[in-house]
Amino acid sequence: MAERLEESILPNVLGSACAGIIARISTHPLDTTKARLQAQSAPRFRGPVDALAQTARAEGITGLYRGFGAVIIGGTPGTVLYLCSYDFVKKGLSQAWESRMNQPMEGTGADFAVHFTAGMLAETIACIIYVPVDVVKERMQVQQGLQSSPSAYKSSWDAFQKIARSEGITGIYKGYTATLGSFGPFSALYFVFYEKLKRSSCQYVSREPYTISGSSGRNTELPFPWVVGCSAGAGALASWLTSPLDMAKLRLQVQRGHIAQNASSLAPVTSYRGVWDCLKQAHKRDGFRGLFRGAGARVLHFAPATTITMTSYEMCRSLFAGIGGA
Repeated sequence: MAERLEESILPNVLGSACAGIIARISTHPLDTTKARLQAQSAPRFRGPVDALAQTARAEGITGLYRGFGAVIIGGTPGTVLYLCSYDFVKKGLSQAWESRMNQPMEGTGADFAVHFTAGMLAETIACIIYVPVDVVKERMQVQQGLQSSPSAYKSSWDAFQKIARSEGITGIYKGYTATLGSFGPFSALYFVFYEKLKRSSCQYVSREPYTISGSSGRNTELPFPWVVGCSAGAGALASWLTSPLDMAKLRLQVQRGHIAQNASSLAPVTSYRGVWDCLKQAHKRDGFRGLFRGAGARVLHFAPATTITMTSYEMCRSLFAGIGGA
């Protein structure tokens, strides 16, 4: 079993690194748009397209890619840790179950638990890297522009230094619980939907039962368009369902702590004591619509982001596995 778990480590690492870089370059402007929509307490943008257009007009390409330095430096190893952890846990749990029960896992209901657990654990581990990256990235993103004020962030590194200096480790990891409460369910649901869609698609394409490990010896690789569709559908559904949690997470993270709010920040002046308090205040102020503020932008960001990430990951992993086996 140990050999089976170890044989794909290098292709997984290289594939996930490539996937993380490609996805972040492609979708960061959409992530900036989502952050600005979710951070505003009073409506300023009419929607994702308006937020994207206003940011591009006022700040140009640099505004759309604000916080990108933190993302590319920290987000890439985070993606490697995330995808490799998921793959490792998924294979370990599925192989342990099949070995114990002496039958394929699919169709038993255990596959839901395996994918949900693997997704949640992968996010828990990856958040060690993701949370500091998110804090820096999002505080950069909600600034309208670079100001001369001492409290303004000039770059991702400057933001990291100021947060660490004024708020300490708690500032760097602000919103860890909220992030896990948002992205944990997202990752768990995403992989449940993704694996289910992949399995159904493989059954349709091959007209034969599909297994995660490919133990029947068949080629379980889906054609590229099918992988795109499965990933986009899973990403859209999971991101919409968890949008209120993501909104609460972002508002907690962009609170400046001991740094005075400056005029360029879109972050609300309201102080939130936690995820539940943030959700209650958002619902009290704007009702159900307030809970899903930025949901459209989140779907527009995560559907292509997860699609690019997973298709790049699947393709690059297969490529590197082929090179390694040559």
